[in-house]
Amino acid sequence: MVQGVFFRASAQERAIRLGLKGWVRNCADGSVEVVAEGEREKIDNFVRWCHHGPPGAHVYNVRVQWEDFQNEFENFRIRR
Repeated sequence: MVQGVFFRASAQERAIRLGLKGWVRNCADGSVEVVAEGEREKIDNFVRWCHHGPPGAHVYNVRVQWEDFQNEFENFRIRR
């Protein structure tokens, strides 16, 4: 459960700073889903950040699923 700690906004800020594209959203079960595209090193950096998130977050699990690069995003945004 990460609501209330600005996880999505912080993830968006971190992704933009890294030059990643994609999106982040809250899920009904309290988890957060992220889809990100970019250079492998930058994605690895972002995944490491996701393991702890912003101050106040308590991240219990991070599951990573790698897929082929699609180049389908123009920016990184928060999805509702």
